[in-house]
Amino acid sequence: MPTTLTDRFIKSVEPPEKGKRIYWDDHRDSPKGFGLRVLASGTKSFVLRYRAKTGTERIQTIGEYPTPWSLTAARLEAAKIRANVDAGADPLQRRREVRQELTVADAVERFCKARVDGMARGDEVRRYFERDLLPVLGRRQLKSVKRSEIIALIEDKAESAPRAAALLLAYTKLLFSYAEDRELIEVSPATGIKPGRISSAMKSVKRGRVLDEAEIRDFWIGADAVGVHRLTALALKLILVTGQRPGEVVGMRWDEVEGETWTIPASRRGKTSTAHSVYLTETARVILEQARAEVARLSERRRWEPSGYVFEHREGKPATTAGLSRALDRYADQLGAKDHPDWGRWHPHDLRRTCRTRLSEIGISEEVAERVIGHTKLGVVGVYNQYKYALEIRAALEAWERRLLAIVNPTTDNVVSFAKVVGAE
Repeated sequence: MPTTLTDRFIKSVEPPEKGKRIYWDDHRDSPKGFGLRVLASGTKSFVLRYRAKTGTERIQTIGEYPTPWSLTAARLEAAKIRANVDAGADPLQRRREVRQELTVADAVERFCKARVDGMARGDEVRRYFERDLLPVLGRRQLKSVKRSEIIALIEDKAESAPRAAALLLAYTKLLFSYAEDRELIEVSPATGIKPGRISSAMKSVKRGRVLDEAEIRDFWIGADAVGVHRLTALALKLILVTGQRPGEVVGMRWDEVEGETWTIPASRRGKTSTAHSVYLTETARVILEQARAEVARLSERRRWEPSGYVFEHREGKPATTAGLSRALDRYADQLGAKDHPDWGRWHPHDLRRTCRTRLSEIGISEEVAERVIGHTKLGVVGVYNQYKYALEIRAALEAWERRLLAIVNPTTDNVVSFAKVVGAE
């Protein structure tokens, strides 16, 4: 369907229920055959339709929107391809000849460079591929991998480590979906493989662990006294205070902080393509200054220059989510972590869930509480409701700060109703 492609249109267009939909661009600067392909998965890619010298019609993928291809850059690239086609070239056929020789290892490297490197859990994803996938399938041609081989690989892993097998399957499906989107293969052999059908132990169970008041108090006080690395303890506290994801907290940089606002860039938010602003309460700002002092102490003692990470354990290396988890495993008893009958001891992400749960408990509306932790509205509401809720978010986090301090020090009356906080009568 012809239309004039704009950034606003591309951002607002909804994916089809199944298959794909292509919007052909009729902009005056657009080369013939340039368009936008939208998949049911939500992936949006620029394409160019042309006819080869043989008479065969082809559709070549240029790349995904908005990263790495902007609309303007994609139009320019399409014009270059069109010029080559008019000169007699067949770029898609050449690409197909190259992909005949592409191995799984080659695809992993491309995928990691395009999607994984730089993410909070990027190192973990690479380790799964290098440890489990590449030794078995790394030298195979990508197009030759069968569904049964992927299932066999996951089954072997599930016998000893079902949770790790579930993660390996998830990462492998992302790899082959990427290869399909980039037209490195025709169809992903991993599509539709369900963890529960391989092993019941791999079934995903929605976690609902929330710290009770005694656990919050024991953690907050104990984190400074039982031997937890100082920066690890501070990062864990900031998760609880702000409600942000552990990976976003440990990767925090000073250039993301301006005054009382922490802006998490879109590139560090794996589940969304937009930046997120976080109001920093007084408690949060104190935590950051304590982290700054600790990094200064470590860097001076070990003779390295801080690189800008707030929780920089080593030169150029911030804390990691894996490190947070290891610390909690090691000091669980000293931190008063209880063995919950359904969920066991609490994990770093449970601090975020605790913040979100307590926001509702103190009377914060669902709309504001979701905005606090960075969840965004989808569909029509997300498109039309552009109000940022900045004042409400600030009031909510300040109310949660007072409640948290009252839990940590129950002799202090810090509890104030949310109605008073926002000035309601």
